Amino acid sequence: MMKLISWNVNGFRAVLTKGFAEIFEKENADIFSIQETKMQVGQASFEPEGYVQHWFSAEKKGYSGTACFSKKEPISVSFGIGHDDHSHEGRAITLEFENFYLVNAYVPNSQNELARLDYRMKWEDDLRAYLMMLDAKKPVIYCGDLNVAHEEIDLKNPKNNIGTPGFSDEERAKLTALLDSGFCDSFRVLHPDATGAYTWWSYLRNGRVTNAGWRIDYFIVSERLKNSITAAYILNDIYGSDHCPVALEIDL
Repeated sequence: MMKLISWNVNGFRAVLTKGFAEIFEKENADIFSIQETKMQVGQASFEPEGYVQHWFSAEKKGYSGTACFSKKEPISVSFGIGHDDHSHEGRAITLEFENFYLVNAYVPNSQNELARLDYRMKWEDDLRAYLMMLDAKKPVIYCGDLNVAHEEIDLKNPKNNIGTPGFSDEERAKLTALLDSGFCDSFRVLHPDATGAYTWWSYLRNGRVTNAGWRIDYFIVSERLKNSITAAYILNDIYGSDHCPVALEIDL
């Protein structure tokens, strides 16, 4: 049995001052993936005993970035999704293990008025091709902040947010296309009808207090791993970021 956690920490240096080390130790994950590190390697020190760590920072300082902490040394580690135009913002790390790939990603935000939607669409197409290429070799576990609420059940106020970044028809359709390509949303496999299950809340309107949130953080797994999922849940009692962690327990 493996336990995996994914968390957009919204700044690793900041979350270190908010109890991250204690959370990390308490959860005792086999692989702990984080997004939006907002730092370069060497700007913070965190050396949990018994883990190897891999970092991919954006070229732009204080922006984006991903990292993985793993109890087991991966066979190989790669950065990006196979296209140079997606390799400058520290958005994806792939760890290869004996019987699966772990892909940790921080998907680009489409930004206000969908200003970056064209880039986001290219990312989605290239990412799907990359995941399918990996999946042809061995099963894939894809986690991270995917910056999209897939269905109306995945956010508190769907009607008011139609067409907004993270809930545009285009972004939702790309996640549908990925799921139709041989993958499944682990949380919905076990909790198909769960409402009020969110992973991100806006700081602006005190959304966490009223649970006016969005579910935009996921563990997506190869369809053939579906029956191996033993638990998929949201750790909404953990604070320190505008996101909370999500977890997957899987029997590999």
